[in-house]
Amino acid sequence: MADLLAVAADLNIRSLFDGVPDKGFVAVEEAEADRADMFYAGAGVLQILTTVATAVAFLMWFWRVRANAEIFDASVQPMRPGWTIGGWFVPVAGLWLPRRIAGGIWAASGGTNADGTWRDVSRTPMNLWWGAWLLSLLVGRYASGKYDRAESAQEIASAASQMVVADLLDVVAAVFAVLFVRKLTRMQGERAALGPYPLGARP
Repeated sequence: MADLLAVAADLNIRSLFDGVPDKGFVAVEEAEADRADMFYAGAGVLQILTTVATAVAFLMWFWRVRANAEIFDASVQPMRPGWTIGGWFVPVAGLWLPRRIAGGIWAASGGTNADGTWRDVSRTPMNLWWGAWLLSLLVGRYASGKYDRAESAQEIASAASQMVVADLLDVVAAVFAVLFVRKLTRMQGERAALGPYPLGARP
């Protein structure tokens, strides 16, 4: 919801400044510009608050499923449990460490088929979530930087257009994140019901 509000704020900024001559902002009423700026800033604050709340909830869930994976199969966990949280905050490496940890959790949560053979569940939900999140992060950083540096009306309108793309990518990433969380949670529920691995279950 916060991202959709941000999209509306982006579109409002773009419609206000698009087509205005680069040599000045005379064509834009000051009061209207101030309202658009307040709308944009308010949407940004709401995005930050909802992102923080969602991140806390997600990290709590991520820690729990990592703990479960340790019980299911510690041998396929590539990193120690503490990295489940810490991996997100490592500069640069944070762009792939959480995905690596998620891969270990996914592998341990796969379970077995009825005949006792290992069931390798498609990683598409996890890959879509991670790819969409990375893309939204990178595009968002670029668009936000361009908006902050914009000086002319057309630069502001152009940056606002890119912010629309970034915020829509946030929506897509959020949808894929929900699908990933639901799939992995369901997998772990099914895996927990199996109990210990049958002999020879894993290849």
